[in-house]
Amino acid sequence: MNREKSLLGNYTVFDLVIIAVISSLGIATKPIIVPLVHILTGPLFIPGGAIAGGFYMLWIVLGIGYVKKIGTGTLIGVVQSILVIASGAMGTHGIMSIISYTCPGIVADLVFLVCRNKKYTVMHYIFGCMAANITGTAISNLLFFRLPSTVLLLLFSSAALSGAIGGLIASNIVKSLESMKLNI
Repeated sequence: MNREKSLLGNYTVFDLVIIAVISSLGIATKPIIVPLVHILTGPLFIPGGAIAGGFYMLWIVLGIGYVKKIGTGTLIGVVQSILVIASGAMGTHGIMSIISYTCPGIVADLVFLVCRNKKYTVMHYIFGCMAANITGTAISNLLFFRLPSTVLLLLFSSAALSGAIGGLIASNIVKSLESMKLNI
């Protein structure tokens, strides 16, 4: 029997549900995290998105680490962009949300591709989340801010630090989820 391969043929229904839930959680946490970060960054005139980004980019690497299939980060980014556009939620990126949400997922997928056996270490999560957050920061700068290079360097450094923290959190969450899965 010839089974036609679809775009999502690599994913089980469970994988797609996990991707949808993680995408939704990423969008749901953003309106909570961003204002809290802006309380600290606003008085310093630092765009808070780079610092807050590590805490909502962690959902992308969490999804990649849990589902363990190529393209999961990209798919999470696409679903998040659709959710943001359809709901009119967080941000003023409009249709550009497709780019600003999908590209970090693509970059995180590329970081996780380095591991062929899908036994990800904490470094995959750290570098994946850092890369996603730096990419999101760079895209936001290109599309909207166009900050001077000195400020941009500081912003990228902040995005990397925030991404590293987000990656550590994601790694611990995936480890906890996997241990619960084994105990069931």
